[in-house]
Order: sequence, then structure tokens, then C-alpha cells
Amino acid sequence: MSITLSESGREVGCHRRTYTRRGATPNLPISYSTPVGVMYRGKIEQFLQSDVGLDYRGRIKLIFTSPPFPLNRKKRYGNLQGQDYVDWIAGLAPRFRELIHDEGSIVIEIGNSWNSGEPTMSTLALEALLAFLRKADLHLCQQFVCYNPARLPSPAQWVNVERIRVKDSFTHVWWMSPTAKPTADNTRVLNGYSKSMKELLRRQKYNAGKRPSQHHIGKASFLQNNGGAIPSNVLTFSNTASDHYLRHCKKRNLTPHPARMPPGLSEFFIKFLTVKRNLVLDPFAGSNVTGATAESLGRRWVGVEAEAGYINGSISRFKSVVRGKQ
Repeated sequence: MSITLSESGREVGCHRRTYTRRGATPNLPISYSTPVGVMYRGKIEQFLQSDVGLDYRGRIKLIFTSPPFPLNRKKRYGNLQGQDYVDWIAGLAPRFRELIHDEGSIVIEIGNSWNSGEPTMSTLALEALLAFLRKADLHLCQQFVCYNPARLPSPAQWVNVERIRVKDSFTHVWWMSPTAKPTADNTRVLNGYSKSMKELLRRQKYNAGKRPSQHHIGKASFLQNNGGAIPSNVLTFSNTASDHYLRHCKKRNLTPHPARMPPGLSEFFIKFLTVKRNLVLDPFAGSNVTGATAESLGRRWVGVEAEAGYINGSISRFKSVVRGKQ
């Protein structure tokens, strides 16, 4: 019997058999769960080949994740380099495609990487993206840039020591889907109007007519109050608000995840691409920012993480845990 989530998000049934399908692998252990989500401990490859992974096929509305980047230095959370990285990412693509709904989305954040020993950028991130798209026959819906103004200067040798490069302070976020028109609504992620726009709406008058760009601006083109401004594809988040999480890790002698996702980034895409009670998966959950954000927004969630220490630290993000230590 396999774990499923009811309409309320609660678990229905537990794993009583090791596996039931031919070729399936043993199901991953559940580290903890909440009324609307569940965290599995193990590698994503194990999850995809297990009974429980097979049960999720076609049910995920959004896969939102930040996989290990193709860095030159080995990290505790694991990262490959070179063609091995490209092959690994591309190999996951068809399996991710099986999990998501036909109108669902896959959003992946991939940071920049540099060639070892020289001040030149690697193209691995772009190669991995193209291989991922081709392998699963996905549409590239839009490219986003996530800018972190508080990021420390890097790469240190070329920025701090030799002073021949400027600091690298953004990551790429790629939005993909099996359909050209997946579920999406930008009215759910509107920004507040600027002071000048509020004044324009108050006056109900502006300089209409033809612009030097040859665009023609009508007399009423900008006079409708739509509740906010449409955001751009450049998103700005400073990942400095982790005090509670860090205190939790310190108190329990846990190593914090070194690459925590800004909560605002996951919030933007979960709002933009899902509605309440939709199911969100993070296959590289880390400190489970995605799951906590999804739960706060009324979505159901599934997380997969291999490191027990990171899982134990992530529990601090939830007010109520059904199964696990809290």
C-alpha cells in the first residue's frame, strides 16, 4: 500500500510492503509530515523508481527546485562537474515530465559556474538546460534572473584578489512546461504601484500620443487600476532572513544548509503557477523552503532530501508536524 494525499492533504495509508511493482525499488522512509505535506529521505533517483514516486505521476502541478550547481569545489550536498553534470540533469528530465500534470510547470534555479583556474565562465548551466529541454521535449516558457544584492563577492580570486572581475550576484531561473500555455496567472504576483503611477491614476490624465519608439499611447491606456503592476522577469531577493532556522540548527548541533533558497523566490512561482490545494514537489528539498512556502500558501507539497541533517533542520520551518520531531 502506498502513501497518497487526500483532498485535505492528509496521508491515506502507509507503506506496508517493500514494493509491489515489477522493477520498483523500496519506498523511501518518511522523515516527517504535516497536514498537507510529506518529506521523504533519500535521493531523487530512488524516489522516482519507488512505488510512491510512481504513484505521483501526473499529479504534480509544479516542480520547483534548485539542484546542486556545477561548481568546481565539491560541496557536502553533492555536485557533479563537466559532462557528468549535464548527463545527470538531462537524465532526470523524462522522469520529471512523467510526474507533472499536462498543464503543469517545472521551474529550476541554476547558478553560474566558472572554469577551474581561470577567470572565465563555464557554459555548463546552459548546456544542462538545453539537454534537459530536449530530453523531455519541454517548452521553455520564460527565463528569469534572481538577483541577490546581499551576496558576498565571488569568485574570490578574480573579484577580491586580482580585481579583474565584478561580483557574481544572480542566478538563472528557467520556467519549462510540456505545453506552450501551462497554468499561470500574473495577477497573483502583482507588485504595488509606484508613487508616480498612483498619482497618474488619481489625476486620470497623462501625455498621450506617439512616442519616439513609434509606439502609440492611447488617452486611456494607463488609466485603469488593475490592482498592481505586472512584475518583470528580474526578481530581487536578499536571502538574509533565516534567524529562526539558524537558531534551530545551532541549538541541535546541526549543520545549516549552505545554499538556502530565498523564500520570496519560491513564493513568487508557487503563487504564479499554482492555486490552492495544488501539489508542489521539490526533489532537492534541502532546508525545505519550498515545502514551508507551499504550506503557508495553502498548497500541498512533497519534498525529497538525502541528507538527514538538512531534514532535521528543516522541521523548524513548520508550526505543526504530524510525524517527526517537533
